[in-house]
Amino acid sequence: MNSAIRQLEPKVLWNKFADLNAVPRPSKKEERVIQFMKDFGHDLGLETFEDKVGNVIIKKPATSGMEDRKTVVLQSHLDMVHQKNNDTNFDFDTQGIEMIIDGDWVKAKGTTLGADNGLGVATIMAILESKTIAHPAIEALFTIDEETGMTGAKGLEAGLLKGDILLNLDTEEDDEIGVGCAGGVDVTATRTYNKEETPEFKTGFKITVKGLNGGHSGMDIHKGLGNANKIMNRLLFDGFENFGLRISEIDGGSLRNAIPRESNAFVAIDSMHEQAFIAEMKDIALEIKTELKTMESGLEILVTKTETPKQIMELGVQEGLTRALYAACNGVYRMSADIPELVETSNNIARVIVKDGTIKIACLTRSSVESSKWDLANALRATFELTGCEVEFAGDYPGWTPNMESSILKVLTKIYHEMNGELPHVAACHAGLECGILGTNYPKMDMISFGPNIKGAHSPDERAQISSAQKYWKFVLEILKQTPKK
Repeated sequence: MNSAIRQLEPKVLWNKFADLNAVPRPSKKEERVIQFMKDFGHDLGLETFEDKVGNVIIKKPATSGMEDRKTVVLQSHLDMVHQKNNDTNFDFDTQGIEMIIDGDWVKAKGTTLGADNGLGVATIMAILESKTIAHPAIEALFTIDEETGMTGAKGLEAGLLKGDILLNLDTEEDDEIGVGCAGGVDVTATRTYNKEETPEFKTGFKITVKGLNGGHSGMDIHKGLGNANKIMNRLLFDGFENFGLRISEIDGGSLRNAIPRESNAFVAIDSMHEQAFIAEMKDIALEIKTELKTMESGLEILVTKTETPKQIMELGVQEGLTRALYAACNGVYRMSADIPELVETSNNIARVIVKDGTIKIACLTRSSVESSKWDLANALRATFELTGCEVEFAGDYPGWTPNMESSILKVLTKIYHEMNGELPHVAACHAGLECGILGTNYPKMDMISFGPNIKGAHSPDERAQISSAQKYWKFVLEILKQTPKK
């Protein structure tokens, strides 16, 4: 219950998080949360304004005795990924997130929690509202649409901010200080096809892949998690090779930045092969479950007899589609040669839709190296173009090149060591942080990223650790207290 969340320590943080989570805030539909944040700033009597793309900026003067410190930009994004379990009845457009406490973790009831990046937003709100926290002059930057295009960061004009240091509160490991991140590009393949009347003596089946963990398509891409679209394609390919399976519809995955958890397909089989087909699907399903048993114990593959579809895809296009999806890279493409254990380049086949004469395949390609990003994007383009698709690149954004000589990095490393008796893990991440984009218009701003422990981001298993939030909150306050002088 959300009331129980408000009793957690630090209360100022969790109360602001509960307030925020009462406001629906999907990417591309941030009007309500933008107004919520502007009302919050105005009610505090602080300079508050919305820029031309929808980012909200709130400025607060330094507390007494801190006027000689460098101005700090506190930055988080307002939008959240909306994902729910298939059996969860929830309307993200009208309902606030329903939170529960599970031991040392805060979770949501069958949906994403919004800790990414809601805990960062709540942190900034608590600091803006406080009359007791010591801090330098603050420029609070709340960006929009981080999760599906980073259009807020891209649209932020040069000159709106005067800060010397930017603290991005969007990292998900509390022992990590982020100094770099991957860039990305949306790769979308589309084509049309002719629909054919389903021949006589065909039997309809629905194939369902569900129960996968899903997760962040950057931070979790190396974990060996199952991709529902790749699993479904494997089943369809096998069904065609052995039984002449014909596809009517496919609906798999959801958002580009989420590893797909579910896929459904409607197909037709020659009635004479019905029993053999069911047996074959059971065998291949068992093979796939065995391969993924360590990471995907909840995987379900269901083959259910249903009404025979009236229309199916033309055969040549179906063959090209299943072969292209088989060939297309999904997962890690290249590991970094410079930073141990860092994924350099990857792709997520996030969405596959086949319906009403149209095919759409949506991918998100990431890399911390621009040339490698485009190498993989072009490999995907070539794969899909060979089957007659048109391929579009969109939403391109740059990575954030690590600066190991950063002054604020040295400050944070020192504070973390003093507070915890060990050095933090200084790293780049395989996810899209806004620092790389913000740095294009603010190249002299010293940027760093950190945050509390958040697991399962972009999936209904998302959870935030209570004890870690307490550790993180103390870290934030100490950083503000020790902000360097001008």
